[in-house]
Amino acid sequence: MEKYILPTKKAVLVFLVFAFGYFLSTLLRAITATLSPVLTSQFSLQAADLGLLAGGYFLGFGSMQIPLGYLLDKHGPKKIVSSFLLIAFIGVTAFALSKNFSSLFISRVLIGVGVSACLMGPLTAYRIWFADKYQQRLNSWMLMVGSFGYICSSLPVQLLLPDYGWRMVFGGLAFLTLICIVLILLIAPSWEDQNKENNDNAGSLAEVWRNNFFRSLIPIGIFNYGGMFAILTLWAGPWMTRVSGYTPFESATGLFWINVTMLVAFFLWGYILPKLSSSGLGTMKLLKFGLPVSFLVLFIIILLGSKAGSIHWTIYILSTISLSLTQPAVALAFPKYLAGKAFTSYNLILFIGIFVTQWGIGLIIDFVQFLGFSEIFAFQISFFVFLLSCIFSYIYFIYCNKK
Repeated sequence: MEKYILPTKKAVLVFLVFAFGYFLSTLLRAITATLSPVLTSQFSLQAADLGLLAGGYFLGFGSMQIPLGYLLDKHGPKKIVSSFLLIAFIGVTAFALSKNFSSLFISRVLIGVGVSACLMGPLTAYRIWFADKYQQRLNSWMLMVGSFGYICSSLPVQLLLPDYGWRMVFGGLAFLTLICIVLILLIAPSWEDQNKENNDNAGSLAEVWRNNFFRSLIPIGIFNYGGMFAILTLWAGPWMTRVSGYTPFESATGLFWINVTMLVAFFLWGYILPKLSSSGLGTMKLLKFGLPVSFLVLFIIILLGSKAGSIHWTIYILSTISLSLTQPAVALAFPKYLAGKAFTSYNLILFIGIFVTQWGIGLIIDFVQFLGFSEIFAFQISFFVFLLSCIFSYIYFIYCNKK
């Protein structure tokens, strides 16, 4: 059965409305990095508390990935994304009204559950409605939109805080979530009429998890990719304030420019990827030669300690851009009727990694300080442990795919 390819104008509208949802998802994901000083002060949070709070989003997000794969393959993005965003609306509203750490954490888990379909839903739809040659470009451009969400979570949020406070900011985000739900219901195509093959050929989740290529990417998804997002959405901010000596405003400005750089990088990356693939530079080669660069950059940051600032974290995040190839590579390794299960299975791995590394980095920092060492040294040790995990994950991936 041939793929149903959306007409160009309809495809653009579908991309934009789903991109709006993913923008909100990444804004909500990363906003804890900007809010960390005010939340730490107001609720007397420790480093591990802060890591757990940020990780609550990913805990809720990750817990939905397996059922989400079945739901997306059966009911499609229109019904599932809009329904899940209602849960996100409840979570965002609850966060704005929270009075203690427990309510903050529960709200973050609800937000994670609610936005868990905001990337997987669109990518599943693109796998069905867009040509295969555009899959890597669409993935990169969705990540570009995600970078715009990260941008808005940094300096713009910091500028709003003095006049409106973090509770009013979350009230505004709740309103935008409702708008997104309405747009998806109005614009997204029906799933049942245009994707009959998915309904007739349900596929098995075991087919995904038995795949050798999928298995080889599990450690990279947990430590390399998940860890990169853990740093981008949380620990880059505390590093700049507590190691580099930045003020909260300077830290938010640094995060802003990191994400501006990533937005431009993902746009250009999405544009040139089809050209790189046609010239013989496929996913395997780009990962094989690209990832070691990120290890070197992170090692230099650890050595520099307090001298490493926003420019160094920008270079590190840029050096990991080849990791964005893993999601479309996983999807294209399976038949399109397994698109939802393949995407969400790998995304589960990714978000388990984000949760583990966000919380784990905080735990190691607290433990090293408990032993009597300085805060700067605690950060360096924690990130060195993270670096070793990334290197061993890369070695495993190369070994599994050596043939």
